[in-house]
Amino acid sequence: MKDEIASLLPHELEVRGGETLVESKGLEKTRLLEELRELFESQPLAVLATQGEGTPYVSLVAFASDEKLKYLLFSTTKATRKYANLSTNPSVSLLIDNRKNILEDFRDSMAVTVLGKIEPVEDFELKIMENIYLMKHPYLVDFLHSPTNAFLKINVEKYIVVSHFQHVVEVKV
Repeated sequence: MKDEIASLLPHELEVRGGETLVESKGLEKTRLLEELRELFESQPLAVLATQGEGTPYVSLVAFASDEKLKYLLFSTTKATRKYANLSTNPSVSLLIDNRKNILEDFRDSMAVTVLGKIEPVEDFELKIMENIYLMKHPYLVDFLHSPTNAFLKINVEKYIVVSHFQHVVEVKV
């Protein structure tokens, strides 16, 4: 199996690996942000990591992003461990990926870790943010408007993008 995986990896990535920090406003960052936009549009779910009482906790969330990728939106029931954790610690990590659970994923998949902080959706932006969320998830309209729910946004600080199994790029927002 290890040899099969190695055969799928581009040779230059096997040798080079490592991390790259993209801070410039150049073409590379623009292209990468467009790839992220396409990935986010294609994936309905993400894995949200929170922490409470010293223990990490992960859960699936239906998410949407704004056009500039500054915010990611999701809704959750207030009576959850996830919400309790967010109430005490607003720092989160979110994983969005396009794997298909096949061998070629080692070569072809992309995974994005989002680092940021939770903020409430403000009244002045509520309608716009709801529209963004419901355009992607129209079947969640009742869930979103439930009085037991919280509609939240992640203020994105950084994206960590892993492609080709080991090519890592960081993008500060």
